[in-house]
Amino acid sequence: MTTDAAGATQTTSPGTGELRFPEGFIWGAATAAYQIEGAARDDGRGPSIWDTFSRTPGKVVHGHTGDVACDHYHRYPNDVALMADLGLAAYRFSVAWPRIQPDGTGPVEPRGLAFYDRLVDTLRNSGIEPLVTLYHWDLPQALEDRGGWTSRETAEAFAEYAQAVHARLGDRVRIWTTLNEPWCSAYLGYAAGRHAPGRQDPPAAFQAVHHLLLGHGLAVQALRAAGAETLGITLNPAAVFAADEQNADDVAAVRLVDGLHNRIFFDPLLRGSYPEDVLEHVARFTPTTYIRPEDLQITSAPIDLLGVNYYSPTYVASRSGAAGSAEHPGTEGIEFLPPSGRVTDMGWRIEPVTLQRLLQRIAADYPGVPLVITENGAAYATGPVQGDDGPRVPDADRIRYLDGHLRAAHAAIQSGVDLRGYFVWSLLDNYEWALGYDKRFGIVHVDYRTQARLPKDSALWYRDVIRRNGLAAPPV
Repeated sequence: MTTDAAGATQTTSPGTGELRFPEGFIWGAATAAYQIEGAARDDGRGPSIWDTFSRTPGKVVHGHTGDVACDHYHRYPNDVALMADLGLAAYRFSVAWPRIQPDGTGPVEPRGLAFYDRLVDTLRNSGIEPLVTLYHWDLPQALEDRGGWTSRETAEAFAEYAQAVHARLGDRVRIWTTLNEPWCSAYLGYAAGRHAPGRQDPPAAFQAVHHLLLGHGLAVQALRAAGAETLGITLNPAAVFAADEQNADDVAAVRLVDGLHNRIFFDPLLRGSYPEDVLEHVARFTPTTYIRPEDLQITSAPIDLLGVNYYSPTYVASRSGAAGSAEHPGTEGIEFLPPSGRVTDMGWRIEPVTLQRLLQRIAADYPGVPLVITENGAAYATGPVQGDDGPRVPDADRIRYLDGHLRAAHAAIQSGVDLRGYFVWSLLDNYEWALGYDKRFGIVHVDYRTQARLPKDSALWYRDVIRRNGLAAPPV
């Protein structure tokens, strides 16, 4: 018998591998608007940077777009029924900014708000808590044309958009997160160019980091003033480890990568300042005059939860002549080591214990904010087969991945981490950004030709996890 950080009792069964999560632990699934909604031109929706990027030759595999995706915009009642059948307590979804303000500012499109109104009501009527993410990468193209996240105007516009969504949904939505993975928005979008808007401009990436954080803070202030109950942000922190922890140069490489990936976000959010070593690094690329003294008070507006998206660890080594990573500007001389051992279809290393170590590190370095795993999952190319009772999708590798990471999360709770919930990525197979429809993360299989849904074995396994609020003995 143990007690978690929030004071709830949990049990383990020694020798069996069975365990239970704290009472009230939130079990959910997550999606994102552009990845599932489709209906790209319906009901006044304006173009986003992903509409533009996906139509740019060579940017997305096979030229795939999110025009149809999973057609969730029209099929959401059936998708919510699927969620209810799985026993989900909560559903994390994002609102498409271009549906609400087609040009990013100005008049609100009532038909766009009406869709989310219907979705929230359907979730509520099914006993499922909606968790709204206000920004999951689909910036209105009109704002990008005026500078995108390199511009302070975008941060200010984001707060206005957040208010508009809250004004319509705030009476039924308790939990709000502002941004999803601003690291991806800034570095993949503006430095590496692998995501929309596809720019390769490190100074712009660092400006985007700040304005994303500023937009978050302005939105938190506005939503708090409007009476929002629970506010947070979702980051994708890296669990960064040295190839040789006894090698001082490798340890220094970890420090640099950690600064660019983690501390550049955590510190302004939770400490009200940027780390000095990170600012010195950024100054190699651009003057930091875009950071106004009053901004850090805004970025550190108090939050009620911190979302953690996690998939795979990062190992680095100091290597003379190494190219570094375009996603971490200024890391020349650092080798990002290729994965070893088992990997997912993304080529990502599978090492669940690193999730435990990451959660413990966040709780130790930034105490006082409850954590939620807002994404965790794996891509595997499994498809339907004919079983004794009809078609099924066997995906034992995904079950093994999820089971391992949930055990790591439970171990973190036992060590004192205040972890309140877990959202599997993803409910549905969907549009996987620059990889199009080639990678399947869903626990529900989607036939993109017919739009038929079929819960995979992992969905049925997850349903059992939710029912018992815990895990049975590990799969063999």
